[in-house]
Amino acid sequence: MNETDGVRFRRLNRPQVITDESPEPQYKGTSTYSGKVFRVTLLTLGSLMLFPLLGVILLLESPIQPDAVSLGEPPLMTGCFEPNFKLRQAVRLFEDQLVGPESIANIGDVLYTGTADGKIVRIEGKSIHVVATLGRPPCGSRDDEPTCGRPLGIRVGPNGTLFVADAYLGLFEVNPTTGEADHLVSTRQLVGGRRLSFVNDLDVTQDGRKVYFTDSSSRWQRRDYLHLIMEATADGRVLEYDTVTREVSVLMDGLRFANGIVLCPDEESVLVAETTMARIRRIHVSGLNKGGMDTFVDNLPGFPDNIRRSSSGGYWVAMSAVRPNPGFSMLDFLSQKPWIKKLIFKLLSAEVVLKFVPRYSLVLELREGGSCARSFHDPHGMVAAYISEAHEHDGHLFLGSFRSPFLCKLDLSQV
Repeated sequence: MNETDGVRFRRLNRPQVITDESPEPQYKGTSTYSGKVFRVTLLTLGSLMLFPLLGVILLLESPIQPDAVSLGEPPLMTGCFEPNFKLRQAVRLFEDQLVGPESIANIGDVLYTGTADGKIVRIEGKSIHVVATLGRPPCGSRDDEPTCGRPLGIRVGPNGTLFVADAYLGLFEVNPTTGEADHLVSTRQLVGGRRLSFVNDLDVTQDGRKVYFTDSSSRWQRRDYLHLIMEATADGRVLEYDTVTREVSVLMDGLRFANGIVLCPDEESVLVAETTMARIRRIHVSGLNKGGMDTFVDNLPGFPDNIRRSSSGGYWVAMSAVRPNPGFSMLDFLSQKPWIKKLIFKLLSAEVVLKFVPRYSLVLELREGGSCARSFHDPHGMVAAYISEAHEHDGHLFLGSFRSPFLCKLDLSQV
């Protein structure tokens, strides 16, 4: 080895001096190995904490036993369904003086409605007067509803009395002058072997002989309406009450949330909102087809509530929740996923779930054949919220609500 080679050898093999400042020796694969160990440890700890929680959730009993239903692709919000802001032109009436005025009727220019505290009230000009109280106090809480009563559908009979559907108490005929209430049908009685649990809406023939009304469910009460929607239970019914014989009979069974009802002009059939299915059914109540049913309109852009006649010969349909397309409809998404619905109601209350439903108000006017004539919208429900009914009178739409503390009035000449 020459001198040059010797110097190079000594430099390459110089002894390493380790000091406090020297970097720690690195070994190939150390960083990757440590990362894997950390991730495995984290997943193990997470699993150890998650499995007991999942076990608890699985042991929890869901309050609903939902069916899988098929709604189909929602219609595009175009053409007659094109979003607009026409409902925002409505004026709020009696704000914070009326809570939950679900349905509206009029005798002349005097309006009548029912409220969340179990009262039937008369509205004259700027004044509100109590006509009748159907239940008994206390009122105001969810637990009080069954005894306090909850007037929903209201109609004027041919003799000037008010026919009222109370969700918990049944059918009443109320004298608007004296306030005397005749209890026609009690929810305590069995009809077709089942109790009436959720009496909802009604209509009366021109001669006052027959009253047709809906019982939304034999399983769920009004205060649990969101459970009924999510469960999609097919136990809604349409019933007939004879004011002469005072007998009640079942016309149709197996509806999913039977809701608003209206007699067709010939009074041979009624239209019934099947809320959960986003459609309106026609049920024949007289003639050779009595007891038969067909679909009046299917695949609506929202979930229908009450139905009322329009002055043009069609029907006003109120909707407090829509099926946006384009967009995301939670109820459509969940319709064929019962296990997710069960999980949601294991973890969340109905009040919390309701917060995930967009507050979008929509009123449709349908022609006699079921096609759309026009639509009025209030995206986000900024003025008219939680609409349950559109009642036309004197060139205006009076908009009821199942939970808002006011009525709304829309001038049809302005929209």
